[in-house]
Amino acid sequence: MEKMKAIAYKRYGRPEVLELVEVEKPSPKAHEVLVKIQATTVTTTECYFRQGKPLTTRLFTGLVKPKINRLGEELAGEIEAVGQDVQRFKKGDLVFGTAGPEFGANAEYICLPEDGVLAPKPAGISPEKAAASVDGFLTALPFLRDTGKIKQGQRVLIYGASGSVGSSAVQLAKYFGTEVTAVCSSTNIELVKSLGADKAIDYSVEDFTQNGETYDIILDAVGKIRFPQVKKVLTPNGVFLEVAIGLSVLPNVLWTSLIGKQKVKIAATGLRPPKERAKDLLLLKELLETGQVKPVIDRTYALEQIAQAHTYVDQGHKKGNVAIVV
Repeated sequence: MEKMKAIAYKRYGRPEVLELVEVEKPSPKAHEVLVKIQATTVTTTECYFRQGKPLTTRLFTGLVKPKINRLGEELAGEIEAVGQDVQRFKKGDLVFGTAGPEFGANAEYICLPEDGVLAPKPAGISPEKAAASVDGFLTALPFLRDTGKIKQGQRVLIYGASGSVGSSAVQLAKYFGTEVTAVCSSTNIELVKSLGADKAIDYSVEDFTQNGETYDIILDAVGKIRFPQVKKVLTPNGVFLEVAIGLSVLPNVLWTSLIGKQKVKIAATGLRPPKERAKDLLLLKELLETGQVKPVIDRTYALEQIAQAHTYVDQGHKKGNVAIVV
């Protein structure tokens, strides 16, 4: 029985609950591919899952202890074997994508369905950059395009513009031909400008709700602002998009769906059908290859250093993504 290394955890808590363990190496079923993982990431969502906080997350992850003992969503790697009925991929193909709701990409190998969220890796892009570009893009794109109905010429504000979702949202908003204002900390002003932001606001110096500007779309990538705060700087038909879905936003979603032209909207982007997400992954591949989207990697760690990576992400100051080399 062949073994592989993987990261597992049996209880909620600090990064120290994560263990490097040896488990059985999986074998692909009829419609699955076996991916030898070259790079993965640590996302803020995974850190919340590891902590079991906020407590509402435990409705999905397990009330007392984790139901899913493995983390890791984004990945890039090489297909080592294919199931007997696989047609889309072959052994040796370089791929990138997501592990889906079961996670498990913080490991040396993973089996994924061939019709899952998987696509050929962009040419000329390293495995780390390919893996690190997936989650932010697959979150920001449906929020802006499908939920926010973004249109060329609009004025868009991205709050929390330097994180994984925020940095993707800035670049996508520019791709759709809008005027982009990015709100972040002083240390990330140059970063967001390099990603295409037309204006950058340091939230510790300036309150964007007091400068007289209005916006067609405000996207909060970090769950730090509330609709009543931004209502006056939304255009009459403006949309407030809340990526970090908390209980406090739900009454505003309901209320604005019934009354008024300004809307508060949320979206469960990770629960979209794999076919739709895979289609968006092909768009990401194209944008990476043509340089219209640049992956942002703050730090890179080895798989054995996963606890250190989680400790860093827990601080809440990462720029873009934290990559793990397997």
